[in-house]
Amino acid sequence: MRTLFFLLVLANVAFFAWTRFAAAPDAGGDPLPIGRQIEPEKLKIISPADLPAATVAQKPAPPAPPPTPPAPAPIACLEWGSFTLADAPRAEKALEPLALGARLAQRRSEETVSWWVFIPPQGSRQRALKKAAELKSLRIKDYFIVQDESDHRWAVSLGVFRSAEAAQARLAALRGQGVRDAQAGPRDTAVARIWYQVTSVDAPLQARLRDLAGQLAGSELKECP
Repeated sequence: MRTLFFLLVLANVAFFAWTRFAAAPDAGGDPLPIGRQIEPEKLKIISPADLPAATVAQKPAPPAPPPTPPAPAPIACLEWGSFTLADAPRAEKALEPLALGARLAQRRSEETVSWWVFIPPQGSRQRALKKAAELKSLRIKDYFIVQDESDHRWAVSLGVFRSAEAAQARLAALRGQGVRDAQAGPRDTAVARIWYQVTSVDAPLQARLRDLAGQLAGSELKECP
């Protein structure tokens, strides 16, 4: 057994000596790798972070969300009108819930109107006041007694309008309330009108103002002059 062990040791030593000193160089290897390099001074070891973006495997980025459309820019100024002096308090009441504060202002103008709804002259101030009391009993508040020195003195005006259609609509509404002696007719006269101007109007406020304009017949909403 000991003899077999010594024979294995001698065989290993002989094989090592043969491979180290007697065997031919590996035909597939290069015995002089450093000498065969081309311009070795230009070689540079770089990290993956220095590789061009196209050569580094990256996880594809998720698609960008679509851009949010910008909110419409506020309108510098809108005005709502126009209203007679008698109608103005009703418009102011409608604007109160908006709490506009310093953003609300008034513009006064004179407009030439061509039509009006009226009760013909009553002949005296007393009779005109009596007719006004009848209107109050019918819950009609938008009227005034004409007192100037004209053919219409002591008539009761129930509204002035820029078109015959608007005057006829007012007349039909009054008759529905029980006013039987009113009529519509032409009348060219200058009437004081009031416009309510609102500044820095964003989209929600513009929508609310348009709703108000739709609720009061004959009014309009437009940009300030």
